Amino acid sequence: MADARFRTWLCVILSIQILLKSDAFNVGITYVQNAVAKGGVCLDGSPPAYHFDKGFGAGANNWLVHFEGGGWCNNVTTCLDRRDTRLGSSKHMVKEVVFSGLLHNKQKFNPDFYNWNRIKVRYCDGASFTGDVEAVDPATNLHFRGARAFVAIIEDLLSKGMSKAQNAILSGCSAGGLTSILHCDRFRALVPASAKVKCLADAGYFINAKDVAGTPHIETFYSEVVATHGSAKNLPTSCTSKLRPGLCFFPQNVAQQIQTPFFLINAAYDSWQIKNILAPGVADPHGTWHSCKLDINKCSPNQLEIMQDFRLQFLSALNGVGKSPSRGMFIDSCYAHCQSEMQETWLRNDSPALAKTSIAKAVGDWYYDRSPFQKIDCAYPCNPTCHNRIFDPNGHPEV
Repeated sequence: MADARFRTWLCVILSIQILLKSDAFNVGITYVQNAVAKGGVCLDGSPPAYHFDKGFGAGANNWLVHFEGGGWCNNVTTCLDRRDTRLGSSKHMVKEVVFSGLLHNKQKFNPDFYNWNRIKVRYCDGASFTGDVEAVDPATNLHFRGARAFVAIIEDLLSKGMSKAQNAILSGCSAGGLTSILHCDRFRALVPASAKVKCLADAGYFINAKDVAGTPHIETFYSEVVATHGSAKNLPTSCTSKLRPGLCFFPQNVAQQIQTPFFLINAAYDSWQIKNILAPGVADPHGTWHSCKLDINKCSPNQLEIMQDFRLQFLSALNGVGKSPSRGMFIDSCYAHCQSEMQETWLRNDSPALAKTSIAKAVGDWYYDRSPFQKIDCAYPCNPTCHNRIFDPNGHPEV
């Protein structure tokens, strides 16, 4: 009996492994050693790193550079907490990461970009690659050099063939999605002028909203990030000439001035934003929002009403994007965060859809100018195709 049960479980495990292998594959790490001499380093002074799967066939001269997410650090204490982890040091990064979704190399899973050169850039500076402080305090050995690291990474990729790019996309998820927004025009300037260049931000449209206690928590936090990392000089001058630098970390204050075409993938009830902007721990000392943040199905009617108001604030913040067909958007009503990196949400039979269109098709149609795409979903819980996140109560620390 026990042997039969063991064999059954073994078959299940093997089946899952086969399924996972069909949906994803591992890619090894590359360290940008020459970035160190340029001062473009991680928080601990180690070189930045990326994972590179080479393009082939008709996609050999096409490049998709995707930046990883991972929040931010807003002062010496929180940056020290990151310094000796994968989010602050390439010494602590795993040697291989999984590529799936928009990074997949099979046409079935990624029809428009499968044969491109696909790069996943690891996140290790703590400020969406915007920081640039020359001085390094020997007591902490903290390096705030994300902006230099960004340029060093792009220059390294140019030397490996991106200088011949015909098509190029700068993309990212979460804090990496913010990187793709803030650096979109800079990327355009670094890539050959003859290339077709666009940007893609997945879950990177963080909004300036007050928390449930009525406090501007995220506005204060972003101002501290910008001040700690010396980011002001690397934020769009079209914004910093009018507003305080910390406000120019918010996409709603810079999107209108971006010259390069860009596409936004975002949940109107972005799970990270609900957990960290709307209801951060400091605004919810009694943990009233704890269960709701882990699973939207556990939210009370009053909490859902507050989240519906947050959605309206999010949609209002999108107004600056405009209606130009060069700007695309896929704004669903899911409780989710980062939908391009996972196969189940990028492209699968049951992946999220707007107007019967998957994220993968919407992005591909927009990039190749087959058709524009600007769709905003109806309010939760109207979309049955959503993959709403359910979180582990022991994970996901808040800002």
